[in-house]
Amino acid sequence: MKGINFITARTKVLCIIGYPIEHSMSPIMHNAAIQDLNLNYIYLAFSIYPNNLELAVEAFRAFNIKGINVTIPFKQKIMEYLDDIDTITQKIGAINTIKNDKGYLTGRNTDAEGGKKAILNAGYTILGKNILLLGAGGAARALSYILANDVNKIVIANRTEKRAEKLTNELKKSFGINAEPKKFNNYVLREEAKTADILINTTPVGMYPNVDKSPIPAEFLHKDLIVFDVVYNPLETKLIKEATKKGCKTLGGLDMLVNQGASAFEWWTNKKPNVNLMKKIIIEFLSKKEYEFFKNKNNKKNNKLLY
Repeated sequence: MKGINFITARTKVLCIIGYPIEHSMSPIMHNAAIQDLNLNYIYLAFSIYPNNLELAVEAFRAFNIKGINVTIPFKQKIMEYLDDIDTITQKIGAINTIKNDKGYLTGRNTDAEGGKKAILNAGYTILGKNILLLGAGGAARALSYILANDVNKIVIANRTEKRAEKLTNELKKSFGINAEPKKFNNYVLREEAKTADILINTTPVGMYPNVDKSPIPAEFLHKDLIVFDVVYNPLETKLIKEATKKGCKTLGGLDMLVNQGASAFEWWTNKKPNVNLMKKIIIEFLSKKEYEFFKNKNNKKNNKLLY
């Protein structure tokens, strides 16, 4: 990786917004890619209070921030403040990437292509498969839309069943797919897991610092199941660990993160980033921090400053 550039008055700003945002690995991987290509950019993270979202969007224009990634809880709400959104993203109903062209803000969803690419690159087949999708938020919408043309059936389990019903109705209308909404509870998870080929967790359950939690009891998993957890922090969630013990094929969220980030990076800068470097730098960082977390946890020390 090349040396760090000087930050000057000509340095272009990229960022990610969310609430909370401290867990994000996007600044680490994007700044590594920036340095590697010797570009005059910097990538920052901003924690935005939910009631300040509209002000934040106006700040993007005012400060000429060139590119913005969007994470929880803004992927859907922010769409109403943008100038343009591509057709597929409008159907998905959630964005994670914005490009600023002289104050004109265009939204895209790179989560969708990043997630599908991660599954296929892992060597897993999605054609004709039955999907059990946990959650109905931005990531769930992106993955369900990008996979709908290929799979046999999608069951969406969400704590708010009406939200799952809204998404399944959209999928039926757009793709004519067999899609069913379900209430997120243990009975549903047990029964639906029996006939599922691929389980995808899009909820934040298991994400740092709640690393001892899993969205589904281990006893519901079976060896013929592919388990994809979009959570990437920690690198190996409790769900992935338990699925591995059950003999499941597994996929963590890191490849989806890197793939969607690389797509956004190229859109903003017209340069292809080194995806292997982006992935490597996150693994190195998280491996070190995970070691520190468990070391401090075992010693019963305060871990508030770890991330």
